[in-house]
Amino acid sequence: MPAETTRVPTRSVSSHHVRAVLLGAERRGVAAGPLLARAGLPAALVREPRGRVPAEQFGQLVRMLWATLDDELIGFGGAPSKVGTFAMMAHAVVHGSRDLREAVRRAQTFYSLFPAGPRFRLVEPGAGRSGAGGAGAVGAGSGGPGAGGGSAGGVGGLDEAVIEFDLSGYDDPLHFGAESTVLVAHRFAGWLVRRRIGLRRVEFVHPEPRHAHEYAPLFGAPCVFGAPRTAAVFDRADLDEPVLRDAAALKVFLRRAPVDVLVCADYGSTVTGRVRHLMGRALPDGPVPTPEQLAARLSVSPQTLRRQLAAEGTTYQRLRDQVRRDHAIAELRAGRVSIEWLSRRLGFSEPSAFHRAFRRWTGETPRAYQGRPRGAADPAGPADGPGSGRHGHGQQP
Repeated sequence: MPAETTRVPTRSVSSHHVRAVLLGAERRGVAAGPLLARAGLPAALVREPRGRVPAEQFGQLVRMLWATLDDELIGFGGAPSKVGTFAMMAHAVVHGSRDLREAVRRAQTFYSLFPAGPRFRLVEPGAGRSGAGGAGAVGAGSGGPGAGGGSAGGVGGLDEAVIEFDLSGYDDPLHFGAESTVLVAHRFAGWLVRRRIGLRRVEFVHPEPRHAHEYAPLFGAPCVFGAPRTAAVFDRADLDEPVLRDAAALKVFLRRAPVDVLVCADYGSTVTGRVRHLMGRALPDGPVPTPEQLAARLSVSPQTLRRQLAAEGTTYQRLRDQVRRDHAIAELRAGRVSIEWLSRRLGFSEPSAFHRAFRRWTGETPRAYQGRPRGAADPAGPADGPGSGRHGHGQQP
């Protein structure tokens, strides 16, 4: 048994997202190979449709793209959104907002001052008005395909609030711009009020992608594709939550972006988040807890737990696979344990079963993944990456 196992954040990001962020860069004439090498991401792994990379390295790649392009939208917007724009918006929101409603309106007004950046509006059906004066989406194009229009579920309940996004100006064939815009808005709102904002549903204009099953861990809510608008729908009462962050907290938050915003931070208040946390905490010392053990920890019956997970669009088996996959990736990358030992720790009856599962998760064997040199970049660059004309679909964070 090894003296020490890896105790690091074990979230991973799909190679699909690596290819997606590189797409905008290469359209601006930036070569992918050197960026991948600096981030320690082998290009062959990025080409693999089921490949996974550690979240920290993905965050490093995004930060490099921000700096290289001077564009927080990394090439997906109609015009660049200069680095520092999000930080200035966050300062304006933190320093001047009493509650979440005011925070959303301030952010909405802030972005209306710039030609680039996301355009959105706050809609409260029960109030009979929209945020920031009741007009349509801030800026031009409120009638576009990414703006208003009917909800997938109709006009919306009187107890609902909706943030509608007009992303019609995005050039976003792999949908990373749309996904990340909604995700950042949701995560930032939860950070402001120091708790996760439970979503009723998320709507996307784009059709259902191949990696749609990865959306549930990100949003913790049903996702509707091919909708008339892109929107996040939540309880209207959440708008009354007070803003509880200050300048010191914001400084830490911005220093950790984009990893905490895009990948890690779920604030643990969904059943999915709590189950995943319990699974991940158990893994360094033993196998993943059974459904019965998890239900007991959460003070519910196994049947109730199963229903709660289903309501959030996931299952025990799916979460177990995700946690075991990410833990295996972290351990293999650290190189501190043998494959045989790791297979036992993850609860597999024999190494061959672990080999089959890991290949199903990532497209590679554990030994091949373990043998990859860190930072080794393939000179040819990503085969279906930006500029190649072939855009692969994998899985999301």
